[in-house]
Amino acid sequence: MTDLLLLATLLDGPKHGYALKKRAGLITGQRDLHNNIVYPLLKRFVREGWVGRRKAAGQRGQTRAVYSLTAAGKRALLGRLETFSEKDAASAEAFHLRVALFGILGKDARLRILRDRDLYLSAREARLETLQEKIRMSGWPSEVVRCLRANAGQERQWIRSLMRKAAHDSRAS
Repeated sequence: MTDLLLLATLLDGPKHGYALKKRAGLITGQRDLHNNIVYPLLKRFVREGWVGRRKAAGQRGQTRAVYSLTAAGKRALLGRLETFSEKDAASAEAFHLRVALFGILGKDARLRILRDRDLYLSAREARLETLQEKIRMSGWPSEVVRCLRANAGQERQWIRSLMRKAAHDSRAS
């Protein structure tokens, strides 16, 4: 997931590694990504031809590496975003990243991703309902299950609104 996030961060133009790790942290609402994650990924991306690397002067006279997304990198990013596995459907982070990048995905891919996440949430709601009914929970465990069911229901409503928007989007897939 971090690899997709880093590649996506380069969509709006070249950046140096420090800016990439800061931006990725802002996007996820987390701390900056650690150097031990960012730089090995960037090295791999350069080796794969997905990212270009050039030297540029820094603000304090130092030399910095600036990274930019190549056409092959954009194709790789699109392909990886369009691949939405069962594991991805179960991950809120993987789903949210794809929704945030729907602007670069085609209509068919958007609708498929939304349907797959909705199917996952539907099954989750059913499991939680069964859990509530069979175990007859009370107290704090019941509160947690009730909250999880409500969250799944609210996200499914949001997905339905996104499906309507995606279905009427004129951008072809």
